[in-house]
Amino acid sequence: MRTYVPGLLEAEQRWYVVDAEGKVLGRLASRIAYILRGKHRPEFTPHLDLGDHVIVINAEKVIVTGQKSQTKTYHRHSGYPGGVKTITFKQMLEKHPERVIYLAVKGMLPRNRLGRRMLKKLRVYSGPTHPHQAQTPEVLAI
Repeated sequence: MRTYVPGLLEAEQRWYVVDAEGKVLGRLASRIAYILRGKHRPEFTPHLDLGDHVIVINAEKVIVTGQKSQTKTYHRHSGYPGGVKTITFKQMLEKHPERVIYLAVKGMLPRNRLGRRMLKKLRVYSGPTHPHQAQTPEVLAI
């Protein structure tokens, strides 16, 4: 027998919308990464991008457990000596609420070309509206 390998053209990509209001950040991000990766499909293949598109709304209303809102930090570097910038979760949620979910999902995807391509199928919006009504996304209960 031969092993069945799905073609990229055969896989129909679906769109899902997720409401992040009141959801725990890590649990939400792991479920989104699971969908982006395509692991929910029976024809999942690790070396192919067979995942679906995910739209996240209400990113500003995501929560974290424990004291993470004060202790969790995000780092970035300007490239210059001493150029490390650090910001807490609470500050990041006020300034860039979309980035909180984006970075959490990014950390759960493969660190290669395939992972970067999967991450392009994630759209995060801080408010309750999104401009992707034409794709008729299905509501994903998480």
